[in-house]
Amino acid sequence: MTDKMLFTPMNIGSCEIKNRIVMAPMLMGFGRFDGKTTEKMLNYYEERAKGGTGLIITEITRIDDKTGSAAFAQLSASTDENIFSLSELAQRIHKHNAKIFVQLHHPGRQNIGLLVGTVPLSIQMEKLTKGFYGKLLYKLTPALGPTLIEKNVAPASVAPSACEPAYFAGGKVRALTIEEIKELEQEFIAGAVRVQKAGIDGVELHASHGYLLQQFFSPVTNQRTDEYGGSFENRMRFITNIINGIREKCGRDFPLIVRLTVDECYDRIGQPDKGYNLEEGVKIAKALENLGIDAIDVSSAGYDTFNYWLEPSSFEPGWRKYMAKAVKEAVNIPVLAANLIRSPEQAEAQLQEGTQDFVSLGRPHIADPHWAKKAENGETIRRCICCLNCIETMQTNAYSGSHGECAVNPFVGHEGTELKKDGADRRVVICGAGPAGLMTADILAQRGFDVTVFEKDAQPGGQINLAKMPPKKDKIDWFTQDLYKMAVDHGAKFIFNTEATRELIADIHPYAVFCAVGSTAHKPFFGGKYTYENLLTFEDILSGKVKLSDKNVAVIGSGFTGLETAEYLNEAGNRTTIIEMASSVAPGAWMQHIDDILPRLEAAGTVIRTDEALCEIYKDKIVSKNTKTGKKTEMPVDAVVLALGSKPCSALWEDLQKTNWRCYKIGDADKLGNLANATESAYNAAVALK
Repeated sequence: MTDKMLFTPMNIGSCEIKNRIVMAPMLMGFGRFDGKTTEKMLNYYEERAKGGTGLIITEITRIDDKTGSAAFAQLSASTDENIFSLSELAQRIHKHNAKIFVQLHHPGRQNIGLLVGTVPLSIQMEKLTKGFYGKLLYKLTPALGPTLIEKNVAPASVAPSACEPAYFAGGKVRALTIEEIKELEQEFIAGAVRVQKAGIDGVELHASHGYLLQQFFSPVTNQRTDEYGGSFENRMRFITNIINGIREKCGRDFPLIVRLTVDECYDRIGQPDKGYNLEEGVKIAKALENLGIDAIDVSSAGYDTFNYWLEPSSFEPGWRKYMAKAVKEAVNIPVLAANLIRSPEQAEAQLQEGTQDFVSLGRPHIADPHWAKKAENGETIRRCICCLNCIETMQTNAYSGSHGECAVNPFVGHEGTELKKDGADRRVVICGAGPAGLMTADILAQRGFDVTVFEKDAQPGGQINLAKMPPKKDKIDWFTQDLYKMAVDHGAKFIFNTEATRELIADIHPYAVFCAVGSTAHKPFFGGKYTYENLLTFEDILSGKVKLSDKNVAVIGSGFTGLETAEYLNEAGNRTTIIEMASSVAPGAWMQHIDDILPRLEAAGTVIRTDEALCEIYKDKIVSKNTKTGKKTEMPVDAVVLALGSKPCSALWEDLQKTNWRCYKIGDADKLGNLANATESAYNAAVALK
């Protein structure tokens, strides 16, 4: 693809970018209380620069420690002490002929109250205690933090007006005073000055995803009647003063981008009269161009409409490119946009058709830091499957002082560690070509081991071959396609339609054996007059072994597997009822997945009964009991499908214990989990083999 637009240079202001590939800003949690870089953070960003990316835009970088800290482990430009740290980051990126911009940010009402006013104290305490404070804090916050947030025992976050709290952030919200607004304007300007002094190539103002700068644009969050609210001009005043101040202090030649939500997407969640739409967003973009900025980074939505800027797997690639196209047709400065781009071909097409000037790749750069070079050379790219594990783990791990992770790339956070090439053709056998087996095969093949994989099915994938079957889940199969090809290219050998046995393995004389045979559906027995063997599980349905149509089906369990099985059954023309013991649907599941699937289930007529435990199963009915009242209910059904989790397959492992081989158990065969758990298990085992 070297002759394509994707690999032609283009300027943003005075800064020439070597290609059209941009790494979008994403907080991963590699920082420190004081906002300085860490070696992990430097390695993480540098690996993406090594991978050929033209422009890297950093994670949200705070300009205010009091109300503007979005995370304990966030990059900062709030004090002069941060200049040297930012300079180190610039040097790491510039070594690889890439450019770097810093994204200046304030969360506004989308902050978590625990961070309001506490970060300056944490910085000082960490210095005074020489690290002990941080260890103690991260020991307490995993349990204490969510509890305080749930009980709303935290300071109020700030916004243009005292408005409703943001979905997901929650808490209390108070209005900024005029004095505070003017102080924040100066802090944004001072942050840009520090960034320039550090040798960074430019700045981006984050006026998107419902954060403070965008909150001034929106009628949802700005009901002020003073000079900062009401008219369009007044609602633009905050960012206007910041842009003019940056130009005055940093000069006209210092590149300045604005990342802009051009549509708040409230209509997508059934609230069409709320917020502003694309027409207003384009008007804002044109006003920003008139202020003299150098490029617009087009995005959409905010925390209230989370799935319309950070999409789950059900969304089609390029679904929102019409937003970028509308801006591009209205302005005469470069347009950057993400647009859920997942392949070089899609990226090239959107450049050629004039949708945008730069392709902004966020999660794809987490999944594969060498996306750009691989695209240029026609190599296999490890594609992002939109599973949202990165955002979920970043949020969860923040309480314990760790970082975000990637389900398809377990190397995230290990960028400074070289993979040992010490396999020396020693023979390794892997039993199972599911996620754990594939990842282990690829890593060990890269290390130089002679890898043989036995798989009982006719194709690789394991549980993914079930997970890809529900509607809108095809992206998860990219994991299998990409990793299988990479493993084969690195030299791993696969033997399909062959179940691993001790005798087959012995013929290879292995140096080590990895048991990755996965799990099978859990099938507990319930009372009633029904043949146990005839009880159906989600595996029976999703594998196609049992086909149901025009039936009344009870799905037992509202974990995500249960919800997706119900949707699969709905697509086949069945009527489904989900029975769940807990008081909420999909307990423990990431909220974006629930928000994504529930409207589709509701539209299909699925009934969900929570606080209901299954007691008995008959051929034509089930009996359940309310867990709160104890009342029993009979419900007529044609079929019952159990979605109550899985259990590890253990027979092969027990047989392997009779040998003296080096044997390792990985993935679901060792401990039940999700795709990310399987790939992490595989990574840890594969890199540890000596």
